[in-house]
Amino acid sequence: MAEMVCIVCPRGCRLTVDEASGAVTGNSCPRGEAYGRSEILDPRRVYTGTVRINGAALPRCPVKSSAPIKKPLIMDVSRQMDKVTLSSPVKRGDVAIKNVLGTGVDIIVTRDM
Repeated sequence: MAEMVCIVCPRGCRLTVDEASGAVTGNSCPRGEAYGRSEILDPRRVYTGTVRINGAALPRCPVKSSAPIKKPLIMDVSRQMDKVTLSSPVKRGDVAIKNVLGTGVDIIVTRDM
């Protein structure tokens, strides 16, 4: 059994999740049940970071993933970002890396530079 605090809404329900069955207790709403189950069985996070950029006023450009990525892959994605150098100009929403690590998720620019 895993215990956690739900962060989906301000209530902060104390959830208990059975890792074997995926059963969630302690939630006040269906969103809390879905959060607890996904956090134990398939945790994902939105990646945020920076990449090098040439020809801009600043040396680094902020980026993020277009969708959540499996949590165990976050450090691998970060290592991929170390290999990327963009060239100015870039616009917010431009794709810096398409389909990063074969996840189906793109890494996108979050600032015009």
